[in-house]
Amino acid sequence: MIPAWIKAARKVKNWLRSKYVPLMAIGAAFSFTIMMYNVPIPGGTTAHAVGGGLLAVVLGPWAAMICVTIALAIQALLFGDGGIWTFTANCFNMALVLPFVSYAIYRLISGQCELNAPRRWIGAAMGSYLGLNAAALCAGVELGLQPLLFHTAAGIPLYCPYPLGVAVPAMLFAHLILAGPLEAVVTALVVRYLQSYDVNLLNLQALAVAPSASTTPFASYRKFWWVLGVLIILSPLGLLASGTAWGEWGADELQKMLGFIPAGMQRLAGSWTHAPFGDYSLPGFASFWSSALVYILCAIIGVGIISLLTYLFWRFQAAERQDLEMKQKES
Repeated sequence: MIPAWIKAARKVKNWLRSKYVPLMAIGAAFSFTIMMYNVPIPGGTTAHAVGGGLLAVVLGPWAAMICVTIALAIQALLFGDGGIWTFTANCFNMALVLPFVSYAIYRLISGQCELNAPRRWIGAAMGSYLGLNAAALCAGVELGLQPLLFHTAAGIPLYCPYPLGVAVPAMLFAHLILAGPLEAVVTALVVRYLQSYDVNLLNLQALAVAPSASTTPFASYRKFWWVLGVLIILSPLGLLASGTAWGEWGADELQKMLGFIPAGMQRLAGSWTHAPFGDYSLPGFASFWSSALVYILCAIIGVGIISLLTYLFWRFQAAERQDLEMKQKES
């Protein structure tokens, strides 16, 4: 992922000097929040949308990569969600594969049509659906290869215990029937709304590099912040889905499923125990309503940190640009 992140940073350099940088904060916060909405899958597991396809359509795939990476980093470090050891694998699947597949499909379907044409939201929906399932396929392959590559002399898996024939269908089933359609519907609705609200927001990659682009306060996108606030308040709906997402089991869950904990996973399980809000919870808050309040608090903390980091970058770039303009005037 390191070369991809470097490339992305160079590609979005103009965004950090434009009036659209607050949208990157909103995009990263949206991805973080929507991943808190777990969807129940038949069989007792769950899945979730990512928002990477929508971000790729609006911000471009490189900016989407940075947004999703930030969201995944906050999840792993503060909430123990996704894990530290799997962080870059998650970024490869959800921050690289998902946005770029989504954007390629979107461009293929929309072509050079008008920004307010139906092909735009249709292409965005199809791109998001296929992008999320491409990411799920990658995750299934990564999990399914583990028993083949990493096992004891007796053939006992050290990590994920299920082979490709189980892992790939399990991952695709969850995302083809529920998580994928959810991602597609959300993307289509937002793109359709943008076509009515401000169609230029679907052409940001061209506008952001325009010489006239200047910084715009975060409050200028007030409507989007309000929508994000509603998503935060409703985030406890994600608690209604019981079960763990396939492949995201903890050591205790594997003990119940298999009767043992794979040795490699057991060795790494306690290596990162510093997440202050592990599993988006706090000790002593066991009832649904108290858990819901903590869940909302976690969403606020995550969105707040993402917004703060982006705001600091924005202020730094604004100050740097003002200094440069002053020097040019003096010369």
